[in-house]
Amino acid sequence: MKEKEYLCAFEYAIDRINGKWKGRILKHLNERTYRFNELQRAISGITQKMLSRMLKELEKDGIVHKKVYPEIPPKVEYSLTPEGKKLESIFLQLGEWGAELARKNGFGEIACDERPTVQTAASTPTRAAQRKVPAG
Repeated sequence: MKEKEYLCAFEYAIDRINGKWKGRILKHLNERTYRFNELQRAISGITQKMLSRMLKELEKDGIVHKKVYPEIPPKVEYSLTPEGKKLESIFLQLGEWGAELARKNGFGEIACDERPTVQTAASTPTRAAQRKVPAG
């Protein structure tokens, strides 16, 4: 199988963290170390299979560290590597940029949680006019 060719480092970097789930996984791991089931409960909608796949990809890329404790039953924890921790300021800036862009485009304030409530551009600024927007 031929490996993907990249035209620039930016394209390679984006490919490492791209997708519906990786950003959400990294957001949580930036806050603290998680066990697998804790992380799955924290990320609404992600399946066990998908979480396992995403964690393996992030681990392969050197962004996430998997620590296996030698006990029965096995205890496994996930955390960010030093390379993964370098993403913190990038994600913070991206979130600030997204919040500013959302306000400019009439979506109001978007909370940074798993199920943010935002106001649609066409709605009135009342609580009743807010709608749930899927995270991701």
